[in-house]
Amino acid sequence: MASGFFAILDDIAALMDDVAVTAKIATRKTAGILGDDLAVNAEKATGFLSSRELPVLWSITKGSLLNKIIIVPVALLLNFFFPIAIKFILILGGFYLAYEGVEKIIEYFFHRHEHEKVAKDVVQDDKAAEKAKIKSAVTTDFILSVEIVIIALGTVLDKSIAIQILTVSVVAILATVGVYGIVALIVRMDDAGYKLVKHANNKGFFSALGNLLIKSLPVIIKILSIAGTVALILVSGGIFVHNIDFLHHFLPNLMSTIKEFAIGLVAGLLAVGVTEGVKKLISLFKK
Repeated sequence: MASGFFAILDDIAALMDDVAVTAKIATRKTAGILGDDLAVNAEKATGFLSSRELPVLWSITKGSLLNKIIIVPVALLLNFFFPIAIKFILILGGFYLAYEGVEKIIEYFFHRHEHEKVAKDVVQDDKAAEKAKIKSAVTTDFILSVEIVIIALGTVLDKSIAIQILTVSVVAILATVGVYGIVALIVRMDDAGYKLVKHANNKGFFSALGNLLIKSLPVIIKILSIAGTVALILVSGGIFVHNIDFLHHFLPNLMSTIKEFAIGLVAGLLAVGVTEGVKKLISLFKK
């Protein structure tokens, strides 16, 4: 009886070893998406009062965890019963990401003054702004989470169902904890800087470090905002290139990054055009 118990423990240990290896491989393959996820969500988790940054980030993190809880079992079931559906889901998600990225670019170049006016109103109605930004962040996280889970699943398709479930679950948890943990550190840089300055009485190395952190935060946020927009378009283009054969073989000598960005940009322009057209049709029918 004791030998049977130790045999079970040995099997569990072997399974965990296999999961550790497959999770490492899957995490390496999803590293690019995780980087894009970080850039996108860091941009979306900022722009609030200091006292509201962590509560907002926690709400987004809970939404991200819920996304993973929904996506992981659905992805495993679809892969088992209806694998072709995963490709269509990814392509639809790609159009959504492309739309968000291109809409930001259009807004910056053509509606910047309107956006600044809205931003001023947002300060007065911060709860509505929080809800809108949290909803947008969780929706974007859902699309990126689908991509992360699918890529992780693709690395273990030849493994047993137990290894598939555990590997994808581990990657999903690591993605959420890792990405939002780093985002939390970024958005609290200025608070850490103020504390260092205060502790050092505005003198010496720690005071200089604190001031550097305070001054660096707006620059980092601006860079992340730009990187987040580029990331949305790149991820969407990557989805199209890897899931549509024609695009995969289109211009094979062109650098993959340029190709994916161009395809994502075109897809985004189409998505924005269709969306605006539908909105105008709806407004005409309402009149």
